[in-house]
Amino acid sequence: MLTVVGMGPAGLTLITPLAQNAIAQADALVGAKRHLAQFPDFNGEQRLLDADIAQLLVWITEHQHQNIVVLASGDPLFYGIGTRMVAHFGREAVRIVPGISAVQYLCARAGIDMNEMWLTSSHGREVSFDELARQRKVAMVTDARCGPRHIAAQLVARGKGERWMVIGENLAMENEQIHWLRVSEVNADYGMNTVVILDER
Repeated sequence: MLTVVGMGPAGLTLITPLAQNAIAQADALVGAKRHLAQFPDFNGEQRLLDADIAQLLVWITEHQHQNIVVLASGDPLFYGIGTRMVAHFGREAVRIVPGISAVQYLCARAGIDMNEMWLTSSHGREVSFDELARQRKVAMVTDARCGPRHIAAQLVARGKGERWMVIGENLAMENEQIHWLRVSEVNADYGMNTVVILDER
């Protein structure tokens, strides 16, 4: 069986009991280094989840007789590895255990409702900044290539500098910080982050 488990934003504090149970029953764990490090007592096989997804898919195919759990950041189906697993192996062959997404967590911490929110990601994707600028409420998972400063510059260039950007930095970690800034004021670099862009505070 192949199961993709959402780990939530960070660590084990926000992981669900269903996810914990799936991990406890696994023969093999696949995950990023920081995810695997959360389970030092796991006695089964471990495989690092890196950029070579094609090779990972081959490895999973060769080990389908095992109970494999793939650990995903946040929620596996919100711009996550779960989408790729379902596309490759099919819906019937993959069990998804949802997790709390970084967007959900940031909105909860900042007191922002998610109603009518446009959800997107710059993580390994090209962003349509014209479409982003048209939206009144946006949540975006970012990456190092396209983070808050780049997003803000693109919005300022489209006349949207007075909007608010809420930057959730290192969410659910000890060094978590949440910044409320006008888009025109965003000019620093931030650690691992998710952003919400609002017309009004």
